[in-house]
Amino acid sequence: MTTRKNSGTTTTPGKRQRAGSSGSASERRDHLVKLAAELFARKGFQATTVREIADEAGILSGSLYHHFDSKETIVDEVLSTFLDDLIARYRAALDTTADARTVLSEMVRIGFGTLEPHRAAITVMQNDWNYLRQFERFNYLVKAEDEVEQIWVSQIKAGQAAGLFRSDVDPKLTYRMIRDTIWVAVRWFRPGGRLNTAGLAEHYITVLFDGLATGERTTQKG
Repeated sequence: MTTRKNSGTTTTPGKRQRAGSSGSASERRDHLVKLAAELFARKGFQATTVREIADEAGILSGSLYHHFDSKETIVDEVLSTFLDDLIARYRAALDTTADARTVLSEMVRIGFGTLEPHRAAITVMQNDWNYLRQFERFNYLVKAEDEVEQIWVSQIKAGQAAGLFRSDVDPKLTYRMIRDTIWVAVRWFRPGGRLNTAGLAEHYITVLFDGLATGERTTQKG
């Protein structure tokens, strides 16, 4: 991470102060990452230029390179921060001694809980996944995806083995349906609405495990 030298002069002092005010270099850097992440989410990574990020921050393009060597470095930080947080939380859920249904419920809560703090990263993952994964520096995206899938599938299989889940459902397909339900929610969920992310998670857990049917079957007349 780049640190600022305590000298009395800079190449563009007025502009750089606008980006970070009186904060430290790391705070200015974090601020730039958040601004860029919002632009990537709104316009798409490929369509967003370094000049647009600098303009949004109120600095010159050259000043942005004081903190990042490329646009790819910025999105790298956005995505790796999200994935590191997500996987760490999933691993923590696995470390408990709870049964598979309890663990799966907690993982649903973790997933929905990322919609606000990592909204931009999730949007970029959905919109620019295929473009980014072709570059070697983003190989970790596929590795992270594989680890997350393995975590979910293993818990679904554990629940089946314990008799908690139906044995006639495909674990991988079930995971992918759960995954897509959670991540696609970032497109329509709005903070401050009728339900917050915790409420969304609990509603989804109810539907996931209890379903829509009441348990009573009715015979339709022909």
